[in-house]
Amino acid sequence: MKTRKTIISALALGVLSLQTAQAQQLDIQRIDLVKSNISVPGEEVIQTRVDFNPGALAINHKHPGEEIAFVLQGTLEYRIEGRKPVTLIAGKSLFIPSGVPHSARNVGGGKASELATYIVSKGVALVEPVK
Repeated sequence: MKTRKTIISALALGVLSLQTAQAQQLDIQRIDLVKSNISVPGEEVIQTRVDFNPGALAINHKHPGEEIAFVLQGTLEYRIEGRKPVTLIAGKSLFIPSGVPHSARNVGGGKASELATYIVSKGVALVEPVK
């Protein structure tokens, strides 16, 4: 009987974990707008609109190049390794250096959006999760 309860508990936990992961994916939507070679060999520019539902968190991650984040709407809190957290409202922007771990969270009451512009190495994953 204990074994059966343990198995059922483990299955329930697995389902909850899967639902949480799926919910996080639905909380943030990315729309790629531009991807183009630039004059610097081996580098490209990528521009993406990122929409955050209320409370959504972009987990700690890094990029293979620089990022400029411009808040289009709402309020986003950015945590960049080695710096104090900064909260930005629509119309404000932030520079994130290459390879520096960071996260972003919608801390406002409604939807938030940013325009993220990256100058990155070609052929490398744009987003790398960091623990």
